[in-house]
Amino acid sequence: MSPEGAPAVDPGSVIAGLRDLASRTGDERGAQRLCWGPGWRAARELLGERLTAIAIEPELDEAGNLWGRLPGSDRDAPALAVGSHLDSVPDGGWLDGALGVFAGLGILEAWARSGTPPPRDIVLIDFADEEGARFGRSLFGSSALAGTLDPAELASLRDHDGNPIGDVLAADGVDLARAPEAGRRIGSIGAYLELHIEQGPVLAGEEVSCAAVSGCAGVERHLLTFSGQTSHSGTTPMDARRDAGLAAVESALEIERIAVRHGGVGTTGRIELSPGVVTAVAGRAELSVDLRHPEAEHLADMLSEALAAAASVADARRCVFGGGPVWRIAPIPFDRDLVDGAAGSCAAAGGRAAPIASGALHDAAEIARRVPTAMIFCASRDGISHAKEEDSSEADLTAAIEAFGALAAVAVAG
Repeated sequence: MSPEGAPAVDPGSVIAGLRDLASRTGDERGAQRLCWGPGWRAARELLGERLTAIAIEPELDEAGNLWGRLPGSDRDAPALAVGSHLDSVPDGGWLDGALGVFAGLGILEAWARSGTPPPRDIVLIDFADEEGARFGRSLFGSSALAGTLDPAELASLRDHDGNPIGDVLAADGVDLARAPEAGRRIGSIGAYLELHIEQGPVLAGEEVSCAAVSGCAGVERHLLTFSGQTSHSGTTPMDARRDAGLAAVESALEIERIAVRHGGVGTTGRIELSPGVVTAVAGRAELSVDLRHPEAEHLADMLSEALAAAASVADARRCVFGGGPVWRIAPIPFDRDLVDGAAGSCAAAGGRAAPIASGALHDAAEIARRVPTAMIFCASRDGISHAKEEDSSEADLTAAIEAFGALAAVAVAG
């Protein structure tokens, strides 16, 4: 038995489930669980099988989040929620998101095998479209639950094949306009816990297995546009060009310098040029920008400096600068008491005693707006994620799962 008399989670069973998931939904390129697609549906089918095996009937809310509820002895007490997401980026890793879902499932399975109900309900949540890989809007399901999703802001989004987001969601039974109705369930939750791989190099560099997470960095995600003049690449003199492509590239380098100066991170992950042929000067360019920092003041400064730098570059190259925000989220600190409990559980499992901040977004960031929340990170081998090489050692996974189970045991008791 783990703390507070709760049954211990079986790390071996959790890891076996993750390997089964990888075999069903991955290929030689990596995980193929893009949300609202066949691999993601196959992943949910496996999760449903495991829940049904312990007499839990999975259900979907209006935003497409999957819920599995294990009744507790006090049905009036707010539930302990555990979970994460099964969707992946294309050619992603086998652990990203899935670790938290299967570790949460392991908690439900441990209680079900014990024959004794937990002190309060425990609910497992597999959030829909955490990654935002298809439409660029991350944390879809968790923001609907937290009450921050505005369908009007998403209605015009299309995927790379031109499919409107409303049509894609409808194929999986989700009405975009009604997705915020999922928020009615938030009142039934008293706390939320999530286990996730770090997706970075800190824990691996320190050679520790796991750590508590103090909170998530804020994000500013923008699409910048540069309008110049399309012209012939052979006949247009260099000093006569209004090259939108070079304006975008030069702006990207300025944004990198700004992020470094503030101790944050800045990513210009996509540059799209038009007409996009070698024989023409680009008359238009689009540049995606993702800025992150755990402190709101630094994040705001990074954004203002990035926009000013891009406008200055555009002016110098006689281009018109434009664009606007795609999505933003403020830095989110997690619950101090739960973070302290997570730190203690990690230290007891041989992990790091002090919490670390997360530079990546997680469903926990949205849920923390409404209920006490904490996360535990498991070390990522070489700090690699969102790639087929993503991995964690079995020893590190075991320690992190045990720490997560111990934290949940304390949280469900009180």
